[in-house]
Amino acid sequence: ILKLLGEDPDREGLLNTPVRVAKAMNFLTMGYGQNPCEIINSAKFREEYKQMVIVKDIELYSMCEHHMLPFFGKAHVAYIPDGYITGLSKIARVVEAYARRLQVQERLTVQIRDTIQDCLSPMGVAVVIEAQHMCMQIRGVQKQHSVTTTSAFTGIFLSN
Repeated sequence: ILKLLGEDPDREGLLNTPVRVAKAMNFLTMGYGQNPCEIINSAKFREEYKQMVIVKDIELYSMCEHHMLPFFGKAHVAYIPDGYITGLSKIARVVEAYARRLQVQERLTVQIRDTIQDCLSPMGVAVVIEAQHMCMQIRGVQKQHSVTTTSAFTGIFLSN
């Protein structure tokens, strides 16, 4: 890539750039090595609480699979238990496990929803993600203040 850009890969400031980029990409895509259902099950508890549990403003950072540029924002996750709850941090960890992959925001939203639904079997799950996409802000249409919102629901959230 450096040579294609017309750069000298032997220039002092670029000598370790390939290694740094590889390490950064490993970090930014570490979600492939995580099993989100195992994350939830590691702190799954029998509980008869039947009101909404909401974990909001979960920071997320991901990489657009189309341009490999970052997108970042917040996830808001709610579920209504039906016999089981999970540790609150596990919801944030599920968001992180899916965000740390090459993604599109729409799929990310659905993957979080489906994992919570499949692993906890609640009465319903609601996931809303608000994110800013560098692929829209620094290239292409160049709309620096645009925010994309996606949502995915199951169960009782679809009927009420």
